[in-house]
Amino acid sequence: MKTLVTYFSKTGNTEEIARAIQDALPVDKKIVPIHDLEGAEGYDIIFCGFPVHAHSVPEKAQSFIKALGEGQQVAFFSTHGSLRGGQLPKQAFENAIGLAAKARILGHFGCRGKVDPKVIEMLMNQQENRAWAQEAQSASGHPDQADIEDAKAWALSIIAKV
Repeated sequence: MKTLVTYFSKTGNTEEIARAIQDALPVDKKIVPIHDLEGAEGYDIIFCGFPVHAHSVPEKAQSFIKALGEGQQVAFFSTHGSLRGGQLPKQAFENAIGLAAKARILGHFGCRGKVDPKVIEMLMNQQENRAWAQEAQSASGHPDQADIEDAKAWALSIIAKV
């Protein structure tokens, strides 16, 4: 089974989870940042990761996701400052699934990731974003070892599914 792990990471959170997924996979695998990827043809499964930005998929990952081929098997993973299971990460996964209209979605995994303190400071000064900024402050220290282990277990469950 030929597997690709690709990701976009600005702060290193998503890259850390991508590397954990790669380490867990007991199959033929390759890890490549999205911006260095020259195509995703020939892979049986693609693990595609991104940070949640404004409850959506960042533009740098959108074009890759849109280009996934008919029936291509993909599993999404993300990092975010929100609490696990929160509405904003759910919206990002819904966005990714909508972008991958031709692909076969195998699942998704999300975990917390530290947010750039400059972003938190900026959002704390915006009344409409203050509550989220306060929530994001508690993501400091993530992804942690429990997040890493959860990502590895999830990746193995995706491989078992296929």
